[in-house]
Amino acid sequence: MRRLARALFALACAGTAAVAVAAVSVVDDDGRVVTLAAPARRIVSLAPHATELLFALDAGARVVGASAASDWPPEARSLPRVGDARAIDLERIVALAPDLVVTWPYTAPAQVARLRARGVPVFVLDARSLDVLPSQIARLGRLLGDAGRAETLAAARAAQLEALRARYRGAPRVVVFYEVWHAPLYTVGGGHLISQAIALCGGTNAFAAETVPAPLVSVEAVLAARPQAIIAGSDGGGRPAWLDEWRRWPTLPAVAGGELHAVDADLLHRSGPRFIDGVESLCAVIDGVRSRTAAASAALKSRH
Repeated sequence: MRRLARALFALACAGTAAVAVAAVSVVDDDGRVVTLAAPARRIVSLAPHATELLFALDAGARVVGASAASDWPPEARSLPRVGDARAIDLERIVALAPDLVVTWPYTAPAQVARLRARGVPVFVLDARSLDVLPSQIARLGRLLGDAGRAETLAAARAAQLEALRARYRGAPRVVVFYEVWHAPLYTVGGGHLISQAIALCGGTNAFAAETVPAPLVSVEAVLAARPQAIIAGSDGGGRPAWLDEWRRWPTLPAVAGGELHAVDADLLHRSGPRFIDGVESLCAVIDGVRSRTAAASAALKSRH
């Protein structure tokens, strides 16, 4: 009996040690060290792309609250809502007793700072370059205690990104105007992930010189940039009626060539696990423009 008691005691101590070594620290995209005593089990997500990523890492069941815009995957729509980008319900979040809050810098930053001041661990996702996206998956996976699954998914996304980069490296450039919204007219600046994606696809963002992420531009500025393609982000990738308003300027290269296209905004406007799928679809559009432009140019030369 004494031997059995000693064995059980040793087993209990080993279990305690295992819990102790489960503590994990990672650096978030704001450069802050986030430390958890144990893998996160109760998570509040304050950004739609963070919610997507948690589900992609098979941690959807651990999400106890989410921002209002968290609508993918479909299961996320039934999560308790704790606010939106403008304001969050601090009392409700605290009552949910999360051991991790995942957010980005644009959701009620002052209120998120108050959560952090209360000792709630906050992990910020804010990719500023395409190559950070796989790293986000891996780091969040470590906080979930599932580094293996996360590393596998991160490696697959990194390989997908590198394959696209290799495929379009050195491709003839296509000048692209990416239309975020039509009234008022918004696009993306040079530092935006979508602008980086355009460049990876062998395109040139017509407004790459803009330093703000989502600049407001004029129709005159677009006409002056003479894009070869106008690509609009829309819900589900359906063609928005306002895209065809550009046909009022038939001499614009994109209009003359019939290169008015739409891509799925849910993929490209959220830097979640599907973003690189969005890049792949964007590249396919740009490559089609490139091929048709080259063919038209060759046909014109053959006639002279």
